[in-house]
Amino acid sequence: MQSMYAFKGTESDDLLKEQRFLTHSLDNMYDLYLSVLALLTELHKKSKDYNEKIQNKIVKSEADKNLSLKFQENQLLHLISSNTLLQEAVSSSKLNFWHLDFEYVDIIFKEIIKSDLYKFYTAETETSFKKDKHFIIDVFTEIIAPNEKLYEFFEDKKLTWIDDLPVVNTAILRILRKLKLTSPETALLPDLYKDEEDLEFAKDLLQKTFLNNSKFAEEISTKTTNWDSERLASIDGVLLRMALCEFQKFPSIPHKVTINEYLEIAKEYSTPKSSLFINGILDKIVKEYQAENIHLKTGRGLM
Repeated sequence: MQSMYAFKGTESDDLLKEQRFLTHSLDNMYDLYLSVLALLTELHKKSKDYNEKIQNKIVKSEADKNLSLKFQENQLLHLISSNTLLQEAVSSSKLNFWHLDFEYVDIIFKEIIKSDLYKFYTAETETSFKKDKHFIIDVFTEIIAPNEKLYEFFEDKKLTWIDDLPVVNTAILRILRKLKLTSPETALLPDLYKDEEDLEFAKDLLQKTFLNNSKFAEEISTKTTNWDSERLASIDGVLLRMALCEFQKFPSIPHKVTINEYLEIAKEYSTPKSSLFINGILDKIVKEYQAENIHLKTGRGLM
C-alpha cells in the first residue's frame, strides 16, 4: 500500500526499487521483533542494577530492607536473557542499542515498579514459572506495548516500524504464552514467513498491481462517477486497485476475504467513511463479475 501510494510514474518506473523496499521493510519487521525482545533483556539487567544499588546503601529504609528480588529472578526474563541464539541474533544485527538509549529503559522500568501489577507480584510468596510468565505478559500488554514514548522512539528509529509494531507485539505475546522452561532456544526465533509462498504473495501482489495500475484505475473510475476524484487519488484508490488485483490475478483468494482485508486496512489508515466507500465499490464489482461469469474463484471453500 505504501509503495503504491508513493508511486507517481508509469507502470515501468521504479518497480525494482519498490520491490527492494518491500522485501527490506519486511526484513526490518524481524529486526523490530528482536529489538523488543532486547528491551526485555535490558529491563532484566536494569532490575539487577536497581537491586544492587539498594543493597549497597549504607542507610536503608524499611522498604529497602524488605527488597523483593522477584523481578530480577523472574524465570521468563532469565530464559530470554540467557538465550544465546537470541542474543547472538540481536548482536549480529546491531540491535543492542538499548544501553545507548537507556532513558527509554528507565522510563519503562519506573512505570513497572510503581504499578499495581508489580506490587501484587512482589507481595505474593509463591513463585512458579507460570506466575512469572503471567506477570511479564501483563507488563508487556499493559505497560510496554501501549507506551507512547516507546512508540515515538521506534518511529524515530525506522519509519516502517511504526506500522509493524502492533503485528510484532501480537507475535511476541503469542510466543511468550507458548513458552515453557523446556522450550528450545529456537522458540524465541520464529521464521519471518510461514512458508516461501508468503513472501511470493507479497511480491506478486506488488508487481501485478504496479503492472496493471492504469487498467485497474480505469475500471474503478467507471464505477465511481459520483465520487470525488481526490478520493480515488488517495489511499482509498490504492486499496481499490490492490483489491481488484486480488480479484483478477489471485483466483484462490475468495472475494469476501479480499474485501474484509481491505476494509480493515481502510479503517486503520484512511478516513472514517472510507470503509463504507470501499465496501460499496467492491461489492458492486463482485456482483458484476459474477453476473458476467468472469474472474471466477477456484479452490476449496469458495462455493
